[in-house]
Amino acid sequence: MNHAKILLVLSAIFGIIGVFLGAHMSGAGSYAFRPIHAHVSLVGWLTLFSWSIYYKVYQPKRKSLANWQTIMAIIGSVGLTSGMWLYTLNPFNLPQGFTLGFYIGGGIALVFAFILFLLLVIFDGGEKETK
Repeated sequence: MNHAKILLVLSAIFGIIGVFLGAHMSGAGSYAFRPIHAHVSLVGWLTLFSWSIYYKVYQPKRKSLANWQTIMAIIGSVGLTSGMWLYTLNPFNLPQGFTLGFYIGGGIALVFAFILFLLLVIFDGGEKETK
């Protein structure tokens, strides 16, 4: 699994979504998407990008820990931001319990991604990639 590439591509997708949300808010004169835009930009674009750079520079020795961190990062960033959108705006008129659960589930996955990243950095900083 190429952690750097996967996270970088997903980061770019979040970057595009963030730009479109910002443009929409500006054009519409409505800031209803402000919290979603902020989380898409910070969690989706910036955080995934920084994790991608880490994986490009360092080669963690514990591959399973790196795999789980990447999986949780993907689930968490997609789950938190889409769950926030569903919960805040509820465009499909879904039950509040479902949208709240989706939102919280994404947030919990993201917390695990951050914890796993901390463990990687502290206990398995990996070797710097040399070319």
